[in-house]
Amino acid sequence: MDLQFEGLLEKITDFIKTEAKTETVVGEQFQLGEFMCVPVIKVGMGFGSGGGEGTEAKGRKGEGMGAGAGVGIEPIGFLITKGDEISFLEAGKTHGLAAAFEKVPDLIEKLAENRRKDKEMA
Repeated sequence: MDLQFEGLLEKITDFIKTEAKTETVVGEQFQLGEFMCVPVIKVGMGFGSGGGEGTEAKGRKGEGMGAGAGVGIEPIGFLITKGDEISFLEAGKTHGLAAAFEKVPDLIEKLAENRRKDKEMA
């Protein structure tokens, strides 16, 4: 059986090299006022393969193989530069006042629920 795992692995690796880039997932770096913003991604991958051959008692031969790969790509944030300063801003995480405003609807709902309970008990 001619299992060409090296060639298959090379093709998969080449595909990941061309597709798993910030430019194809998030976009190019950009200028925002005095700040240069560079997107950052996280890439995870896994590979699996197997093959075998055999002969039955009746003399029939068989062989088979299989391979698979999975890639996960996730934007995780931005490198932000201004002059000679650099910092990292996480994607999906809110900080400070923005985080407080995101919690306002939950707080209003809890207050309304507590008032309903108080009225029911009175």
